[in-house]
Amino acid sequence: MIFAVEDDDSIREIEIYTLTSVGFKAQGFKDAGEFYKALETTRPDLILLDIMLPGENGVSILKKLKEKREYRDIPVIMATAKGSEYDKVESLDAGADDYLVKPFGMMEMVSRVKAVLRRSGKKEMPVLMLGAITLNKAEHVVLVNGEKVSLTLKEFDLLQLLMENPGIVFSRETLLDRIWMQGAGTETRTVDAHVKTLRQKLGPQGSHIETVRGVGYRIEE
Repeated sequence: MIFAVEDDDSIREIEIYTLTSVGFKAQGFKDAGEFYKALETTRPDLILLDIMLPGENGVSILKKLKEKREYRDIPVIMATAKGSEYDKVESLDAGADDYLVKPFGMMEMVSRVKAVLRRSGKKEMPVLMLGAITLNKAEHVVLVNGEKVSLTLKEFDLLQLLMENPGIVFSRETLLDRIWMQGAGTETRTVDAHVKTLRQKLGPQGSHIETVRGVGYRIEE
């Protein structure tokens, strides 16, 4: 998933259209508020971020992302004003992976997106660790304090998703879609029941799974 933060409706729409036409999933946002809200439930693979935005500007957003452990490794491409060397330098110093100078062509955008994704090359982490919980994806094993814990397939998938995205809040609806794949469970009680059982099986370590009232669940260290 690619997030495009751009206040110009026509530019944002053509960015999304171009990205989806070449096979990416993409969402667009006109300002920081919309972007932050989406970030609560979806972790993008890359962010296209315009500098000149209403309210909070792109460089400020970038700095906030890099300050947070759960977001700092998301690649960011900044869109800068033509001829503004200061914008480029400030963006790169703040942690941007690349920049596009407006006006830019859509094929150049796609090329840079692909290049940054290749460079970032998110390596598959076969073993996840949080607190005293160890999850081995390759062996499909979960250990708590070194002791094996028997989980069902859905419990394992639920725990894996949360551990891969620490600090991210997932709504019950999002969890139904991601874990149950629009299949069997259609009621949010399905999620609540699985979280309850998962917490019990993890023992004291189950407290890492937090309930966000009125929204859903997240896991914290």
